[in-house]
Amino acid sequence: MASSPDLSSADNTPENPETGSAPETSEATGRAGRGGRVRLRRAAVMAVPAAAVTAGLAILTSQGALGVQFFISGMPFVVTADKLEGTGFEQFGALDNMIENSPNAGDTGGQELVVTSVVKDGKITNMCQSVDLGGIQLVLTAGTGSTPVKVSNLAIDSDDIKGDASFNNIEIGRDASTFDKAGVQGPKGVYGQQADGVVINNLYQHNYAATAGVFKLPDLHMRFDSDGCS
Repeated sequence: MASSPDLSSADNTPENPETGSAPETSEATGRAGRGGRVRLRRAAVMAVPAAAVTAGLAILTSQGALGVQFFISGMPFVVTADKLEGTGFEQFGALDNMIENSPNAGDTGGQELVVTSVVKDGKITNMCQSVDLGGIQLVLTAGTGSTPVKVSNLAIDSDDIKGDASFNNIEIGRDASTFDKAGVQGPKGVYGQQADGVVINNLYQHNYAATAGVFKLPDLHMRFDSDGCS
């Protein structure tokens, strides 16, 4: 999962040279008038302190679910598949961050509220991935033949997920820091769910980041096209 090293700047707020005190703005409202949406996004992650989220990301990286921590570009990409089958499944909320003054920050202050989905081992049938580069789509397809895409320690950050899903031995509302199905623990106090297994047919994901320990792409085809995945 992508993240900046520091999600909070409240402790480093410069003093007002005339009064000698910090300006009367909160961390959320100090982002050039973007306070409302930023505040809502933070609240949606169960008001977990930024330091706790960052610590959780470090844990994920050390456990191999994530290859690296990185700033997201802010350009979303779409993934579709006929079927995703996985063992060891976990989900919890988080915040992804862009570089400072990113041209893709919009009115979010460079943050995107996401759901992180972790699959310990899985296979994906007829996968399509596309990103809009401004009028032209970069499209990648794989697993379109008899051999599916194979993944391990896959982590995907999404803000929209659709499909027909079934879970095996699911636990809903569990504290993400106590997860034990995929070998990953999220930040303390964050709402999450986990299951022994998951099957999602007709999968659609609107994503901001993805990492994997292993990502095998049979029948790989990358091209530019006028249409993306749908």
